[in-house]
Amino acid sequence: MPAAAAAREIRILPSAAAIAARAAQIFVDAAKSAASENRAFSVALAGGSTPKALYSLLAAEPLRSQLPWNKLNLFFGDERHVPPDHPESNFRMATEAMLSKAPISPTQVHRILAENPSAEQSAQQYEQLLRSEFQLSAGQRPRFDLVLLGMGNEGHTLSLFPGTKALHDNGRLVMRNWVGKLYTDRVTMTAPVVNRAALVLFMVTGADKAPALKAVLEGPHEPEQLPSQLIAPENGKLLWLIDPAAGAMLETAIRE
Repeated sequence: MPAAAAAREIRILPSAAAIAARAAQIFVDAAKSAASENRAFSVALAGGSTPKALYSLLAAEPLRSQLPWNKLNLFFGDERHVPPDHPESNFRMATEAMLSKAPISPTQVHRILAENPSAEQSAQQYEQLLRSEFQLSAGQRPRFDLVLLGMGNEGHTLSLFPGTKALHDNGRLVMRNWVGKLYTDRVTMTAPVVNRAALVLFMVTGADKAPALKAVLEGPHEPEQLPSQLIAPENGKLLWLIDPAAGAMLETAIRE
């Protein structure tokens, strides 16, 4: 079912730059809160242009010196089935924008080993990594402090594409997902994993997203068509940060 209105906040900010800046401040504040409790801050990173801008802000002053880098535990929500140095790799993007510039140990960064010829093995390996890092028992799911997400112009998020097998909960944390329209495999966390997070942050920009965003947020519940509707935190907050072009058709958003 869609997220309850009380748990969901939709804000239209002036620009993609404003979204990146707001998201960066949210990231820093949440990380500092975790550090004040003397615990690790676990984040699932996203690919895309707006997250890239966010990562660049985190790696630069004034935010760089505010962030408790030694408390970060970084994961990836999904990955293309490519090596880590491939131009389409989410890990490569995050490395170039932030990880290579930040005072962070490689042991704090947990990438999906998508260079494996078998995307299914990549998915199984990442699921085992999550189970180990979060010390999960059978049937348990990790609780991320923050999951960063984007949305495609047909309503997909992570690598959960319309009509694909990974939309269906089979108990897996991570799945290989064949995306026929792209003729490629993806490796992706599943929606139930995201829905255990304390905070899920969508960043959506561009006029081409407007119809799908309207349908996701204000239309009927049709997650087979609009996989972003699967994201509904069970015991956490769902925040949408949207630019005016993407949010042009919305009636319920807070316009800043």
